[in-house]
Amino acid sequence: MASNTLEESQDTHMSLQESDPKLAALLLAEEQRQSNTISLIASENHSTPAVREACASIITDKYAEGYPGARYYGGCEVADQVEEIARQRALQLFPGMFSANVQPHSGTTANMAVLEALAGTGGRIVGMQLSAGGHLSHGYPMSHTGRIFSAKHYGVDETTSLIDYDEVRDVVKEHQPAVLIAGASSYPRGIDYATMSEIAKEVGAILMADIAHPAGLIAAGVMPSPVGHADVLTMTTHKTLRGPRGGMILSTEEITKKIDSSVFPGGQGGPLMHQIAGKAVAFGEALQEPFRQYARALLDNAVSLARHLSDGGLKIVTNGTDCHMVVVDLRGEDITGADVENMGLLAGISLNKNLVAGDTRSPRVTSGIRVGTAAATTRGMGSAEMEELASILLGMIRGSTPESFRDRVQALCEAHPLP
Repeated sequence: MASNTLEESQDTHMSLQESDPKLAALLLAEEQRQSNTISLIASENHSTPAVREACASIITDKYAEGYPGARYYGGCEVADQVEEIARQRALQLFPGMFSANVQPHSGTTANMAVLEALAGTGGRIVGMQLSAGGHLSHGYPMSHTGRIFSAKHYGVDETTSLIDYDEVRDVVKEHQPAVLIAGASSYPRGIDYATMSEIAKEVGAILMADIAHPAGLIAAGVMPSPVGHADVLTMTTHKTLRGPRGGMILSTEEITKKIDSSVFPGGQGGPLMHQIAGKAVAFGEALQEPFRQYARALLDNAVSLARHLSDGGLKIVTNGTDCHMVVVDLRGEDITGADVENMGLLAGISLNKNLVAGDTRSPRVTSGIRVGTAAATTRGMGSAEMEELASILLGMIRGSTPESFRDRVQALCEAHPLP
């Protein structure tokens, strides 16, 4: 007999396994992959079950264009409260900033919104060179930020690989940017925000601190903060902050309205309320003492990993690290960054190839690798595990077959399960 109602003909209460077993199997495969792989990708972390629960909640169904108290849809009373909690917790993590916009879908969209608001189409910006450690969204020619804005870049000292602040000043004076960007994607040292602020003020520029990578370390007080020096902070929420994938902007009072308008309606429509709920949970976790302990352990692990790799004869960019990442220059080895990345996967370790200053290889090959300790630290690994991971990486780089390390990697995974 034919169904008489839509409810009878289409069961909307089926589980994922029942309604789409192929996709369910793929998601299970990803869970198993993460469980059996140690992630040393500096931009990855493992979120907590509470964060994942919020991201999978029913608020994913709610459209909420606008901001709390000023939406373009009805029924946003709960969404307003969720977003306001996220905003207030963000301001607690970075005291001294006036406003938090938690709607950006990523760090790149956060950067785009700020640059469009403060530099304007065709406006001048200055950021770090990609090969020196900068990010695509800092004016790289192939990025929209390199096409929409007039971008110039500063690099690092050829000998030390540290930021050359005299060069920054020279580039800024010559280019006269509206926005100076202090921040990087693969620069393992702290940034002198006070000096960057002085340089920006000399030409009347806004200082934007992109803290996508060290945000959690800064919030926990284990790295210096740009608050008090920068006019605006952009970041991701999923790296060292250990939240869901997404972005955030914190700003001073004078520029908040411009930035909020640039996010919505300028560059985005409805915010992803399920991700904002996950951000709120992560920010709440980051305000607690266990997170501060985690951040200290994360930094200790990075320093330990760098030391063991250096003791093994590898060249560490800047001779160490101040954060969660270690950048290795492989130009003294008979191997490329892409080679090590591919071998790592065979051993059960994920890491990424990375350009180094003065690199003559393409971004798809590179002469370096970048490793990070955020995800491994979340799994509970410490100094002993960093020594073991360094030994495995050194073995692969020096010619041992990656498959020969699979059992050692699996032992680490089994001893330190996912949260």
